[in-house]
Amino acid sequence: MAIDTREIYVTALKNTHAIEMQALQIMERQIERLKNYPEMEQALRRHVDETHGQRDRLEEALQSLGDSPSTIKEGFLGFVGNMMALGHTPAQDEILKNTYANHAFENFEIAAYESLLVIADAAGQSGHTTGFQQSLKEEQGMAQKVRELVGPTTRRYIELTTAGEKADR
Repeated sequence: MAIDTREIYVTALKNTHAIEMQALQIMERQIERLKNYPEMEQALRRHVDETHGQRDRLEEALQSLGDSPSTIKEGFLGFVGNMMALGHTPAQDEILKNTYANHAFENFEIAAYESLLVIADAAGQSGHTTGFQQSLKEEQGMAQKVRELVGPTTRRYIELTTAGEKADR
């Protein structure tokens, strides 16, 4: 049974929305725990604000098509996001593991938006592409910021650890 491009587009919107909800869970849990890494905390807080805007743009696109986010996908990915955020908490190098995971997740989101833009074009749904291009740029900016923070975060981790201080977060 063939699926039309509009249906593919709606599914992509729902999937991307669920990914953004997962990202919010991950970042919010990390922010709650960060103490020794103010640059990372600031970047995460800024990106949480951007992510709320990204979520809103996706919801607007879904509503314009007479649809809404998937409660099941969001519930599952929200749970997964919380588990991912908590998964590194027992690690002495929690901040490093979170930094690596954040970099990977931002690139995952970049791919999701690049795909969404192609699907929107194929479905003839160009009404929201400007907003999705903005979301893509925000994800690219955050990926770059996290990449830039790998070195300083690692140096701070080493500094705190070798001084006998708590360095995990």
